[in-house]
Amino acid sequence: MSTSPAAEAARRRTFAIISHPDAGKTTLTENLLLAGGAIRAAGAVRARGENRRTRSDWMKIERERGISVSASVMTFDHDGLMFNLLDTPGHEDFSEDTYRTLTAADAAVMVLDAAKGIEPQTLKLFEVCRLRDIPIVTFINKMDREAQDPIELLDEIAGKLALDPAPLFWPAGSGGRFKGMLDLRHEKFVPFAKRGSDSDEGHPAPVAFRGNAVVSYLDPEEQAELEEGAMLIQEASKPFDPQAFLEGHMTPVFFGSALRHFGVDQLLEGLGAYAPPPKIVSAIRHGEPTHVAPGDPEVSGFVFKVQANMDPNHRDRIAFLRLTSGKFQRGMKLKVQNTGRQLSVNAPIMFFASDRELAEEAFAGDVIGIPNHGVLRVGDSLSESGSVRFSGLPNFAPEILQRVRVKDPLKAKHLKKALEGLAEEGVTQLFRPVIGADFIVGAVGQLQFEVMADRLANEYQLEVLFEPAPYAEARWLSGEKADVEDFSNKHKSAMATDIDEQPVFLAKTAWEIGYVGERYPKVTFLRSKERL
Repeated sequence: MSTSPAAEAARRRTFAIISHPDAGKTTLTENLLLAGGAIRAAGAVRARGENRRTRSDWMKIERERGISVSASVMTFDHDGLMFNLLDTPGHEDFSEDTYRTLTAADAAVMVLDAAKGIEPQTLKLFEVCRLRDIPIVTFINKMDREAQDPIELLDEIAGKLALDPAPLFWPAGSGGRFKGMLDLRHEKFVPFAKRGSDSDEGHPAPVAFRGNAVVSYLDPEEQAELEEGAMLIQEASKPFDPQAFLEGHMTPVFFGSALRHFGVDQLLEGLGAYAPPPKIVSAIRHGEPTHVAPGDPEVSGFVFKVQANMDPNHRDRIAFLRLTSGKFQRGMKLKVQNTGRQLSVNAPIMFFASDRELAEEAFAGDVIGIPNHGVLRVGDSLSESGSVRFSGLPNFAPEILQRVRVKDPLKAKHLKKALEGLAEEGVTQLFRPVIGADFIVGAVGQLQFEVMADRLANEYQLEVLFEPAPYAEARWLSGEKADVEDFSNKHKSAMATDIDEQPVFLAKTAWEIGYVGERYPKVTFLRSKERL
């Protein structure tokens, strides 16, 4: 079997799952792992010889709250393909983490609740996919509960997302009347059995829709209703065109119930058949624009996430590296483009949520974890030569700014280190006012502060207090050095630096930004900046 970088990359499918909180994303993640043969039962990972309970939500606060707040990566081999599943936080307070995770995905599965349809947060995440031209597969979940009319759901996808929905299956009823779905491509009926996902029997095998066996599952009236609905939708919607899907104009639509492990096998099969393998990526080499192809011999990749303390027994920091080219082998030396530092990658990790094993080799599309002590940051580009730079990952202006103080003044030094660690992970942003000793922490939403306080207490043994900061907005400054310095000197009390020592203007109101912007036309006040 050929193991050329190009051939190996071609069998990779790296996809993210996006959804509104409560649409069933974590359940779908577990059931995809179950369908892929990676776990024996939803919620249990096949660990060497023992059945340990572990899930994609491994942080303590995630288990307590029942939400995903930290993107995790899971890799599994199925049907000759290597799937890299990137689970993202559904909560909008963590949209920046989701944005960065999507930079590492080649496709996205959008999970919709059949009763609620497209919710505001789904729309926000979808916009991020649009920015990155990521093809989207739609999974309409919870069909075994009362649902909206499926035609209305498709109209909503077309209207709100400007995507052509192309159903590959059509449901027979919903809620208590849900009987299964018709495979529109193969004229087969896929029956639904009302059993738990932990039942061994699973669902009955598909049967020919025009054959005699279908009467065991549908009465003549249900059969006629399903046939009519299927004919109607096939006439009304465009047929599925894989090319239109890859270009981001069309979304194939799957139906099911993740909790009952129904429709999940079909979704996984669809991802294998239609989701794209890793593609050619734009980059800069020695200052000149270039392209990096998955089959190129040089190993290269970029860090899209840093996670500290995944293993509470070891104070570890793991950088998640998405490989873009070459054949990576354990023990290789890679250089960081912006600092020129060389790393010997002796203990690279393949992820299975918080489970991990050493990666002997990896190819474009794979995500490997590199243990490091503060050497790697989000947005770093790595390659064998150290000359490849991928476009950076943005930082967005935070929506809430708070002061943070440690209850025990003797631990002030520890606080600085802990806050810097969390800022390097991209959990929150850290600003140091030019005047005054307090740190200002910026976040998108209130939940981020709660997660931060929880992690500071559990991982760093620091009890902290958050207090309202006198500022409402933060903006990065850009312009000629002399102009930026002139502005900074005249507004010292409102100036701070971020973790990269870049100047940041902290304003009391949005109006103030407009006001100083008019007075200093040579200085630009940026809402986002690329990681250096």
